[in-house]
Amino acid sequence: MLPSLVADPQECRDFLAAHPEVQFVEVFFTSMTGVPRGKRLRVHELQAVYDYGRFLPGSVLVVDVTGADCESTGLVWEDGDADRRTRPVPGTLKLAPWLGPDMAQVMLSMYELDGHPNDLDPRHVLRRVLERYSADGLTPVVACELEYYLVDLERTAAGGLQPPRSALTGQRPEGIQVYGLPELEAISPFLRDIWATADILGVPLEGAISEFAPSQVELTLKHKPDALAAADDAVVYKRAAKGVALRHGCEATFMAKPWTDRAGSGFHVHLSINNDQGENLCASEDPEGAPILRHAIGGMKALMTDCMAILAPNANSYRRFKANSYAPVAPTWGVNNRTVSLRVPAGPAPTRHVEHRVAGADANPYLVLAALLAAAHHGITGKIDPGPPVVGDGYAAAAAENNRLPTDWTEAVRRFDASEVLRDYLGDRFVDMFVSVKQTEQSRFQEVVTALDYDWYLRNA
Repeated sequence: MLPSLVADPQECRDFLAAHPEVQFVEVFFTSMTGVPRGKRLRVHELQAVYDYGRFLPGSVLVVDVTGADCESTGLVWEDGDADRRTRPVPGTLKLAPWLGPDMAQVMLSMYELDGHPNDLDPRHVLRRVLERYSADGLTPVVACELEYYLVDLERTAAGGLQPPRSALTGQRPEGIQVYGLPELEAISPFLRDIWATADILGVPLEGAISEFAPSQVELTLKHKPDALAAADDAVVYKRAAKGVALRHGCEATFMAKPWTDRAGSGFHVHLSINNDQGENLCASEDPEGAPILRHAIGGMKALMTDCMAILAPNANSYRRFKANSYAPVAPTWGVNNRTVSLRVPAGPAPTRHVEHRVAGADANPYLVLAALLAAAHHGITGKIDPGPPVVGDGYAAAAAENNRLPTDWTEAVRRFDASEVLRDYLGDRFVDMFVSVKQTEQSRFQEVVTALDYDWYLRNA
């Protein structure tokens, strides 16, 4: 049985009684592009949100990544820019210390006026997929890993990004120093603050590593047998990381490829499947896992190309995918192998699972989980064989098979639009609207004349 969608109004009364210092509350939901949007309310307005909901325009679900209307969706003028009803998500009313000592926040989901879940709300899209698992007596267990950069608020003389100076050393980090401990110590004030904030938010944030570029970090979110809550955690964590970073004089960016010559930032998802008794069905002494794990991998491998518009939703997303970059370039799988898209990590038999390594940190967590869980369920129900695992260099195997993932934004959206399986799982209307939003973004992006245009063509054309 899936958990309740709407918070009990008593939750608000209990919270406000426990936190009389709260004067303001930010209410937010996540748009299709993954950007949180909402309002800042006076505290006396909050109980009504719990009792009746808050009316907000449905068109905000389908704005582009910059917040501009996408008129082609039909939800602006043709729909009269009509309101929908938003309701609080259970357990998400928390203090928001990075916003101030008198601030709280709560997450919302969107509904139609008659109370039905809005089929364009990313939370409801994911829940639609999870209902397939629940009907089969299965529970996905999910953990999210997000890589991101800390960047200085001050740009270089040429307008570029630069790592922030350490509050401890006064120096900017240089070199890769992957898994470097001095690099973590240099940002320890930020790390201590984000861990403390995560504890207040109830987000299970675990260990940190210095990643494959200066000022790039990764912190792991603990796995959960509730994929919707795991996606909520990822959204809340990204929002908090950005806010906490600003308090430390820098920005946290989840942009997929901020630097041309440095590593991109990925969003890795770890997945196993439990039965009704909470047992890991993927568990096996075989390093490749039990048959259900192989079938899930088979489905994710078969639909990886169809999912790319979700996993890499922006123009910048496709700059990540280069050979020998630790970003996968083909629908491949392997055991204990970071050069493939789907990795079965080493570990004891009871922990057997798969790590999906394709998505960028810029992707919408709800939609990433919805797409990959749809693909995994498709593989499980169809008993799709993933074929033999790649041994050794996954990039060489991809080149030999000439079976690369699409690295063109337009082509990825076209393939997503044509996917009958994803339309079945995610809903025709959602797919149509997502495609409309992305095609609008593509047109707007391509129309911009950039500095590179001038560098290449102003005198040479």
